[in-house]
Amino acid sequence: MKIPILPSSIYFIKHNVIFTFHFKGRNLKNHMNKKLLLILSLSGTCLAAKAQDTLRKTQADTTAIKKKQLQEVVVSASRISESILRSPVSIEKIRASAFKLSAAPSFFDALENVKGVQLVTPSLGFRIINTRGFANTTNVRFTQLVDGVDNQAPHLGAPIGNALGPSDLDIESVEIIPGTASALYGLNAINGLANFITKDPFTSPGITIQQKTGINHVGDKETGVKGFSETSFRIAQVLSPKFAFKLNGTYTTGYDWIADNTTDQNAAANAKLGIPGGPQNPAYDPINGYGNESSDRKTITLGGKQYSVARTGYAEKDLTSYGLHNVKLDAALAYKFNANTQLTYTFRFGDLDNIYQRANRFRLKGYTLQQHALELKNDIFQVRTYLTIENTGKSYNLRSAGENIDRNFKSDNDWYADFTKGFNNATSAGANVQQALNQARQFADAGRYQPGTPAFNATLNKLADINNWDVGSALRVKDDLFHIEGQADISKAISKDFIKQTGLDLLAGFDHRTYIIHPDGNYFINYVPGKEFSNLDYSKTGGFIQASKELWDNKLKLSATLRGDRNDYFDLKLNPRFTLVFSPVVEHNIRVSFQSGYRFPSIFEAFSNVNSGGVKRIGGLRVVSNGIFENSYLRTSIDAFQTAVKNDFNQGISTNAAIEKEKGLLKKSPYTYLQPEHINSFEAGYKALFFEGRLSADADFYYNKYDHFIAQVEINVPNTQKADSIPYYLNDKTKQARYRVWTNSQSKVTNIGGSIGLTYHLPANLQLSGNASYAKLQRTTNEDALEDGFNTPQWITNFSFGGNHVAGNLGFNVTYKWQSGYYWQSFLVNGNVDHYGTIDAQVNYDFLKTKLNVKLGASNLTNKYYNSFLGGPSIGGFYYTTLTYTIK
Repeated sequence: MKIPILPSSIYFIKHNVIFTFHFKGRNLKNHMNKKLLLILSLSGTCLAAKAQDTLRKTQADTTAIKKKQLQEVVVSASRISESILRSPVSIEKIRASAFKLSAAPSFFDALENVKGVQLVTPSLGFRIINTRGFANTTNVRFTQLVDGVDNQAPHLGAPIGNALGPSDLDIESVEIIPGTASALYGLNAINGLANFITKDPFTSPGITIQQKTGINHVGDKETGVKGFSETSFRIAQVLSPKFAFKLNGTYTTGYDWIADNTTDQNAAANAKLGIPGGPQNPAYDPINGYGNESSDRKTITLGGKQYSVARTGYAEKDLTSYGLHNVKLDAALAYKFNANTQLTYTFRFGDLDNIYQRANRFRLKGYTLQQHALELKNDIFQVRTYLTIENTGKSYNLRSAGENIDRNFKSDNDWYADFTKGFNNATSAGANVQQALNQARQFADAGRYQPGTPAFNATLNKLADINNWDVGSALRVKDDLFHIEGQADISKAISKDFIKQTGLDLLAGFDHRTYIIHPDGNYFINYVPGKEFSNLDYSKTGGFIQASKELWDNKLKLSATLRGDRNDYFDLKLNPRFTLVFSPVVEHNIRVSFQSGYRFPSIFEAFSNVNSGGVKRIGGLRVVSNGIFENSYLRTSIDAFQTAVKNDFNQGISTNAAIEKEKGLLKKSPYTYLQPEHINSFEAGYKALFFEGRLSADADFYYNKYDHFIAQVEINVPNTQKADSIPYYLNDKTKQARYRVWTNSQSKVTNIGGSIGLTYHLPANLQLSGNASYAKLQRTTNEDALEDGFNTPQWITNFSFGGNHVAGNLGFNVTYKWQSGYYWQSFLVNGNVDHYGTIDAQVNYDFLKTKLNVKLGASNLTNKYYNSFLGGPSIGGFYYTTLTYTIK
């Protein structure tokens, strides 16, 4: 008997793809094993069932992904809960699951791969967030919040990385607004805002312990491999339906990245005398060498020629330890009066020992920040108040240490006299000019304190306790920040049906902030005569009102915000914001916004009074710097004038004749007393979901126009008012006062940019994502090059592939980051930063039913050293293991 088999096909579905196997009909012989037919039949039935199950699972996964995307909400964009898809401004939200997936060593490091974000790395112990241009190591234009509380260091007006922020164990999510947020948040949010949202002890109780162990400085020419350790814990408990608490702690030890860039910043000083830049240049000024800057140089006559000569100075690595020891603690007590009303007290504390950088680099020792915050909120109103206390401990300035160790050994006058004597002795003995210059330095430096010797260490420690940078290096700042703010949902306060009846959503808020400065006599003084050491207050008060309305069956959402702020020294400033969101369907959303923002000067910009190596750095308020601007000359013009006079002298022209010839190079300062900084910003964007939510896309374009940039200018004031004598005084460093003063740029500056991000959710929990950001500076009128450096790569790109639980409890991720080279401008150094690319990778596995997670990771896997900015450290590979154990 023959059994006919008809032509047939077998279909099965794998990862939403249909595979087909086609068989042609043929006859089977009578003696075919009937068991085989049964197996084929059962297999076909199982295969079809499995296909249906797979299809159902794929459809369920797709539905879950779409539902999650549609339900995602943010709070920071409008200070109310709203769909992230319909946010009126660009906003990024990163959840704890994304941080677990990231190959970065911490959640804060992982922010580097977020669309539109630039991270600057002055230290292993802290990094600085910036968006949309004008980055620096003290970013006063970007606000960083923890649960709505500003965690800045008061005397800086900016945070020191995550020194006062949450640990990896307590972070719930991060919301980042990459652009102006001043209309709602005021103060320094003109470049953007980040809000770190922590876990609620009521909803996330339990005990979690984490140990992170790693190594860095692999293949570092400056040192051997160094270890890293970070121990964290989180304890959260619900004691009753009304009361819960949490406690977090982190202790970090390691060895900081080393800054040792020896590039000569003063290479042209003696070039016309045939001496190139570098160690043979008598005015050699390496980027990370201190004590040989402009205030440590002098023009002296040697063998009938004038040379620019600098003191020898010391390398950064000679002046500091790179050991890192940081402690963070925080505790929160939460009490629920009812289901909607909660009172929360939070305490935060940070103790830092690591390198820090602003205009100069500092060694932080025993630097502490503490914060006390109290918040009462329900679904109608919230009131929040907090106090931040800062104490710089035993910290010190590396530049001041370097130059004053040299001066402690030998005064400038004696050293230059010995240098001249040594040069003359060498030339008399038959040495050529270069040999004579080298021998002159050896003669003048004879007996100089050598790094690592008892005499050097004793002098370094002594100077680190002298709070005057003309003769010491101590940083002794104590100040406080008091803040109170409130917000009310007016619509809900009027009636629970008000929005439904009118379509209007109304919100209003206020805030007041006072900085309390405890003058130390060097960094700050009270400008009132006779009260130099009395506390100095600096306050601002502001408020906002916001109205929004949905039209066309909720397809169009309009909102308008008006904020007003006033300061003790400035009149009322108004910041409006207008937004539009059009959603033809729920998956596609177009947004447009316009807003303006003001930034009042930080307390350092307003009141600083620093003696710094012969240069007085002072705040720009008239009460602090009165009378200086009116009689000042630009230091850039004085440098050009002095160089021209020196070159003329070396060509055989007398000094007096050269002064008369070149005095036209001198330029009076056009700047005046400090005013608030201002920005107008326009943004358009598009956020959408495709393929049932598997593909999400977000794109934005922005145009910013700035005026009254707050920046520093170096100006000198001659010690005479006689017009004929001024050029002669400005050619002699001893007959002029040198200042670095905060003022406003006269440039009108614009910058444009945009970004795009794509994320595709693959089967098996895999995810493929990429983003690219573009930023470009465009100067317009009155260009004076005084504005802060743009300091931003034109292109930053990130690509990532991986997933959690992709195969059972196994997860992995690989990220590639590339950014273009850019020009860095600061008072420490100006120059080009090279482009670089890095690979981060991690693999993790959940053991003990997900109670124990083990992650093996590497940041900068290929260990190719790079600099994120000039003057900062070289950053190599960081290889780590993280063990996280959770007890529910």
